[in-house]
Amino acid sequence: MKPTKACPVVLRTAQNRLEILAFEHPLAGLQIIKGTIEAEEHPADAAVRELCEESGVNGVATVDLGLWQSGYEHQIWSLHLCEATRSLPDTWVHHAKDDGGHDFRFFWHPLGHAPSDRWHWLFRNALSTIEKRLAELA
Repeated sequence: MKPTKACPVVLRTAQNRLEILAFEHPLAGLQIIKGTIEAEEHPADAAVRELCEESGVNGVATVDLGLWQSGYEHQIWSLHLCEATRSLPDTWVHHAKDDGGHDFRFFWHPLGHAPSDRWHWLFRNALSTIEKRLAELA
């Protein structure tokens, strides 16, 4: 299986709970970062690039969480645990230039809490997969 999308997974612990970096897309609801892997690009490098492009956060890929067949448009996601190179605030807005430019509002979603209906089904499924992969690492 060859991955087509890279997904950087950025985590933090706050108030004794594990949280994942997420954002609100102005047209597409709540989601996590993911983007297309460019030709000849290593999936971990794509995850770090997408993290910077979509959130403004520089990071490094630390753990390969494996591939996930998303069930959407034949997308195969390469999941990568990424560590930010600086401490991140609770919320912020980043102007992403792709797709004509959008302002993404970033926040932290607690893992283990069911995502609301504002999350697209694809990203709800991705969250569930990520939670399972992280549990396997523990």
